[in-house]
Amino acid sequence: MSAVTSPVFAVRDLWKVFGPKADRIPGSPEADLSAEELRQRTGCTVAVRDVSFDVRKGEVFVVMGLSGSGKSTLVRCLTRLIEPTSGEIAIDGEDVRGMDAGRLRELRRHRAAMVFQHFGLLPHRTVLDNVAYGLEIQGTGKAQRRAKAAEMVEKVGLAGLEGRRPGQLSGGQQQRVGLARALAVDPEVLLFDEPFSALDPLIRRDMQEEVVRLHREEGRTMVFITHDLSEALRLGDRIALMRGGRIVQCGTPEEIVGAPADEYVRDFVRDVPREQVLTVRRAMRPAVGGEAETGPALSPGTLCSDAIEAVARTGGPVRVVEGGRCLGVVDHQALLSVVAGVSVASGPAAEKAVA
Repeated sequence: MSAVTSPVFAVRDLWKVFGPKADRIPGSPEADLSAEELRQRTGCTVAVRDVSFDVRKGEVFVVMGLSGSGKSTLVRCLTRLIEPTSGEIAIDGEDVRGMDAGRLRELRRHRAAMVFQHFGLLPHRTVLDNVAYGLEIQGTGKAQRRAKAAEMVEKVGLAGLEGRRPGQLSGGQQQRVGLARALAVDPEVLLFDEPFSALDPLIRRDMQEEVVRLHREEGRTMVFITHDLSEALRLGDRIALMRGGRIVQCGTPEEIVGAPADEYVRDFVRDVPREQVLTVRRAMRPAVGGEAETGPALSPGTLCSDAIEAVARTGGPVRVVEGGRCLGVVDHQALLSVVAGVSVASGPAAEKAVA
């Protein structure tokens, strides 16, 4: 992705405060008080506190946090389903907070579609008509919207169920209808607000795989809200971890797990199998002697879990190669160290050593 590509969503200094005279809180001395002290002094509650981030075109940007961290309020602020207290929100450079009612409707109907935990399906309508509902609201002709809806029903794996009513579907099937309905309006961004949290674990995993497949096939920009760390690590290109309305760390899954920003993040990721998230770029060391010249090779994006198998097969160091250039090598000691959380020669250091 080009470094000059403008973000789809750009958020700067965003606050959402609930309570009397909420607009006085951002930038005031009270803004730094704890949540409890702020409530006692002002009667206000800060749900989103001075948040800034960009969502890049084509990425899955996950906002993760425990209940009450502000993540669901944040995603609703993006399309002003909840009105922000202060700060800036732009989509493709257009000021969202400055949109009039007409532009705001256009944003919600065409550009940023929401998929909620509670499906909101119309019980008296068929699957096909539920999927076509957003297009109907847009004024699309009946034949065209039904054709588009049929295409989306097939895309999410519900072909053959077009004539059923929501009450005849399982929870996972209902969520697929909700996903197809959002896709039917061809939005630039899909916003997911904990869409799978009420589903059984196996169905939830199926839906996660569906999101991964759709993203791989379409490259659509997605903002995904979850309280589940494993879901965040599985889906996210980047993860913003929230606590108390703030983003405490934003980075790739590997950055979050491999270099936690503070003790809170460290505790959050403590039980994550590091070898299934970290890559050999973090584990490799500089090549010495003839190690860089011959032998098996891995790409720098190879997971440590896969590299452990490769090293076990060869019985010695394995090269890490990109673009025909050896960046370093991994061996059993380096891999075990990074999996255990012990510092080893990092990717940039190894790259410099073999440059």
